[in-house]
Amino acid sequence: MKLTSSSIHTVIHPTAAFSANVPKPSGSPSAEPESQSWLHSQLNPKNRIDSLEPPENPPLENRWVYRPRNAVFALPLFLGDHVPPLRFDVFLSQEAGSCQQIRDLLDLDAAFHTKDAVRVQRLGISRHILRTLQAWTQSSQQGDSKHSLAEMYRNLPFGSRIIFENLEFDIRNIKITIAQTFHLEGQLLGLSKLSAQLGLPQDSLPEPIDIFKVRILGQLTESVCLVCMDDDDKVKVIATDAANGTEAKKEELWILKALTSGTKYLYTELRNLLQMPPHPHIISHPARLVTKQCQFGGKNAVVGFMIPYHSAGGLRDTLPLLRIHGQLALKDQLKWAIQLAQALVHISDQGQMYYPDLRLDNILLSQAGDIVMVDFEQRGLWCEFGAPEVNALEYVRILASNTLLEDNDPDLSIPEEITEKFTVLLTRELPDWEALEICENYNQRPEGYTSFNIAWLCLSKAEQEAAVVYMLGRVLWCIFEGQSGPDKAAFWQSYAREPDLQFPEMRYTPVELRGLVDECTRGRRDVLSSLVTRQGSRLVLLREKDTQESATDGEEKKEERILQVARDWWTTEVKAAEDFLQMRYEMRERGEWNENYFSRPSLRDVISRLEDFQRRSLS
Repeated sequence: MKLTSSSIHTVIHPTAAFSANVPKPSGSPSAEPESQSWLHSQLNPKNRIDSLEPPENPPLENRWVYRPRNAVFALPLFLGDHVPPLRFDVFLSQEAGSCQQIRDLLDLDAAFHTKDAVRVQRLGISRHILRTLQAWTQSSQQGDSKHSLAEMYRNLPFGSRIIFENLEFDIRNIKITIAQTFHLEGQLLGLSKLSAQLGLPQDSLPEPIDIFKVRILGQLTESVCLVCMDDDDKVKVIATDAANGTEAKKEELWILKALTSGTKYLYTELRNLLQMPPHPHIISHPARLVTKQCQFGGKNAVVGFMIPYHSAGGLRDTLPLLRIHGQLALKDQLKWAIQLAQALVHISDQGQMYYPDLRLDNILLSQAGDIVMVDFEQRGLWCEFGAPEVNALEYVRILASNTLLEDNDPDLSIPEEITEKFTVLLTRELPDWEALEICENYNQRPEGYTSFNIAWLCLSKAEQEAAVVYMLGRVLWCIFEGQSGPDKAAFWQSYAREPDLQFPEMRYTPVELRGLVDECTRGRRDVLSSLVTRQGSRLVLLREKDTQESATDGEEKKEERILQVARDWWTTEVKAAEDFLQMRYEMRERGEWNENYFSRPSLRDVISRLEDFQRRSLS
C-alpha cells in the first residue's frame, strides 16, 4: 500500500478506527484494451519526462519538504546576491499529484517521509519543479516584463505562494498561479503592540531589523532558514595581519525562525524564549526581531526572530554516525543525557512551562560538543510518539476536531456521532479546547492561555513532568543505543541513517541504566508499527505469517488487509484511551487520583541516577 497523505486518516491517525470511506487501492490498474494501454504507456513519447537533470544556472534554488499542503522552498537566485527571506514558497494543489504514473516517476510518495536536504534534492519532484520554475521564470522575463518577477517577489505579502495547479510530463503544460497571502500578514503581530500582546516588558524585546536587511542563504526546514544580516556590527574578525594592517572578516550566520502558517506558534515560542531565564543548554534569547512593512493595514509586522546558528548539527544525525564508526563514547553519552535532564528541570522550574516537543530533532550540538535545546512552539510530538496519557488526550482531540480542520476531506470523514461523542469528552477535560483549536491569531486566544497544545493543557504540572520523563526515557534510549529515533521506519519521517533497533530493545545501553530507561517509560503501549510498518515509500504488514498474507495476493487484497489491521488496532487503542480518561476523571472527582499514575521517576531523580553512574563508571 502506497504511503500517501490519505494514509494519515486511514492508517496512521485514530480516525482509522472510524473511517467510513476507503480510498481506491493504490495498486496497478487492471488490464486495459491495447489502445488504452498505448495511451498511458511509457513507450508513448507524450508520457515521457524530457529530463530530470538539474538545469544549468537555475534561476531558483528549491528544496522539497513534505507537509500537508505539499510545499516547496524556493530561493530566487535571479535576484542576485541579496535575497530577503520572504518565503516565496511553491505549493502543489491537491489535484496536481492525482496521476499515479507521474507520482511514480517523480518520487512523490517518497516526498511524504523524506526530509533531509541531500535526499530531497535527489527526488524527481525536486528536479521537475526546478526545471519548471526555470522555464516559468524565463518566460516571465521576456520583453516588457523583464523585471516584473523580481519586482513581484519584493512586493508580495510575506509567505505568498507559487501554486502548481497541475503536474504534467511536459513542463510547458504546467499551470502556475500566484496566491497573495494577505490573510497571513493579517495574522502577524505588529511591532508597536508586541510587548503588550506577549505580556512582556517593552525593554525585554530584542532590537528589530527590517527583512530587506536580512539575506537568506538556505532554507533548512519548514520554519528555519540560515541567514546573515547587512549589519557591520555583526561581522566577525577572524584573523588579523599586523604587518599589513589588514583584517580577514567573516559574516556571522544566524537562524531565522518564521512560519507561513500557524503563526500563533511563532509568538508562543518567542514569548517562551524571552521570559525564560538563560541556561547553557537551551537556545539563547532571540537576538533580533525581523519585521516587514505590510501593505494591508500598514503595520510593521514581526515575521520572525533570529537566534544563533549551531553549525555542528544535531544529535539525530550525530548519534548513528558515531555509532557506525565506533566513536560513540560513554562519557559523551552521559554528558548529553545529564545536560538534557538539567535543561528540562530549568524549563519546568525557571521557565514555568511544559516542553512537549522532546525528540532528537530538537537537540543541537554546540561547537564545544554540548547540547542545545531548541523549538519552544509547544506544538507537541507526532501522534502516538508521546506518553500514553498524552496520546489518550491527543487521540480524543483528533477525533473531536475532525470537522473543524481546514483541510478536512469529506471523502475521508468519520460519522458525526463519533465526533460529537469525543467533543463531549474533550470539553469535560478542557472547556475552551474548541476556541484554542480554531484560533489562528495569537492575540485572539481565549483569556488565560499562553499556548495552544490542548492535550498538555489538560494535564496538571505534576502530570506534565511525568509525561516529560516518558519522552526523556525514549531520548535516553536513543542516546545510549546510538539511534536516530526510537522507531524503525517511522511513518512520518525517514532518516539518512534509519534506526536498526526498535524501542525498547536494548543492545548497547549500560546494564545499570536499562532499569532507568524502563522506569521512565512506564505505561508504554504497543505501537502500530509493530503490525504495520513503512518499507521505503509503502506501508506493509510486518508479520506476514501472523496475518496469513499470501505472496500471491494482489495489491487490492494487501491494501484491504492493512486497512483492516490498522482499523482493529486503533479501535483497541481508542477504547483504551477512553477507559483511561474515564478512570482518571472519576478518581479526580473522588480526590484519589495519583498525578504520577505510572510511578515514573522525577526529573531530579533521573539526574541523580545518571550522575551517580557517571561517577562510578568514569572514575
